[in-house]
Amino acid sequence: MGQSPLGPFPLKSFSFTNFELKKAKEKGFYELVRNDGSKVEKTLSEGEYTFVTFLYFYHLLKGSVDQSRITKNRIVIIDDPISSLDSSILFVVSNLIKSIIHDARENKNGIKQVFVLTHNVYFFKEVTFRGNRDNKWKEEAYWLVRKFKNQSRIVEHKENPIKTTYELLWRELDDPEKVNTATIFNTMRRILEYYFNILGGLDYEDAISKFEGEEKVIFKSLLGWVNDGSHFINDDLAVTVDSDDIQKYLKVFKDIFIRMEHESHYNMMMKKESVSNQ
Repeated sequence: MGQSPLGPFPLKSFSFTNFELKKAKEKGFYELVRNDGSKVEKTLSEGEYTFVTFLYFYHLLKGSVDQSRITKNRIVIIDDPISSLDSSILFVVSNLIKSIIHDARENKNGIKQVFVLTHNVYFFKEVTFRGNRDNKWKEEAYWLVRKFKNQSRIVEHKENPIKTTYELLWRELDDPEKVNTATIFNTMRRILEYYFNILGGLDYEDAISKFEGEEKVIFKSLLGWVNDGSHFINDDLAVTVDSDDIQKYLKVFKDIFIRMEHESHYNMMMKKESVSNQ
């Protein structure tokens, strides 16, 4: 291998145990060797080669092989660095890229701007994931390249355009004026089943014991609507359900999360501030 800008890469920390980086006989150079001391440049898999190359690029951003260029400002362009990587290494690469973006935001290592280009949705989600702190930074922007009739155009988005299926289900509920009466019951069923039954191992129907009086009647009615209206679209059903009725079911839907002590999740998915239940 060529010169390393910052010395040996910590390959073992990235689960690469089949070989390691050692100093070559020529000063300032390194080489990849197997455990028995043999060189690996002709036996690297495509994924291994891609990852080692990215690591070299990553460390080069922190310095330079030329002493006079160590402090030079940089605009970094990263174009789909994930070919043939398995999921664990893709995760590592994603986090290294996020550290580069962090340097740009903090004006460190001379990194002034970062462009990340990709066709891989999973990789994109990993790079842009920030947990619950998903508000868009003022320094960032999202674009999608669309091709129509052999002409490409760039479309800017005000927020992250890639959502999970679960997130998209919640987006169908967060605007009462745009609720689709023909699909809302299927949407609620999928959310309740996925969150409580599949992820949490809980049965949301058990929440019926936490309701009383009129609320219990509405809850039973909601379950009836969900279990009946979720598997088909009935024209009469869509016509007879007015906005006031929808609001009653949406309220009970929210109350299920409250009574099951998962209100914080409801607030997070509906993009609301956490409000303590009085």
